[in-house]
Amino acid sequence: MQVMREAIVKYNTIQAGILTEEDSGEYVFVYEKTYAQLYPKQFITFKMPVTIRPYRSKRLFPFFDGLIPEGWLLNIAAESWKVNKNDRMGLLLACCQNAIGAVSVHPVISVDPVMHPVISVPPVIIESNA
Repeated sequence: MQVMREAIVKYNTIQAGILTEEDSGEYVFVYEKTYAQLYPKQFITFKMPVTIRPYRSKRLFPFFDGLIPEGWLLNIAAESWKVNKNDRMGLLLACCQNAIGAVSVHPVISVDPVMHPVISVPPVIIESNA
């Protein structure tokens, strides 16, 4: 049984939302409430306008799938990180932290709540004056 995996999706340096691969194999993307309030027109892709309602799909959303390397670069990435080429979420988590463009995908690091309690902190929004 595969466990649920999550990724933080950033637009530039701002946390825009969370992408989840559920145990069932279904994918869910939801914009952060703060992001939706502050940046209602700054969507990550035209097919996924900013809303607080979750997007659901039986396959990885095409936008995120398009961030994954292809061809010989996919071969190198799969071999380097020991990820199966068919594991699209695994490749996304391994390869897309420094993707070309404004959107990046970062793994959620799971922490043992007994040994390392998690303190809830609101997202930090960094704006550039340039």
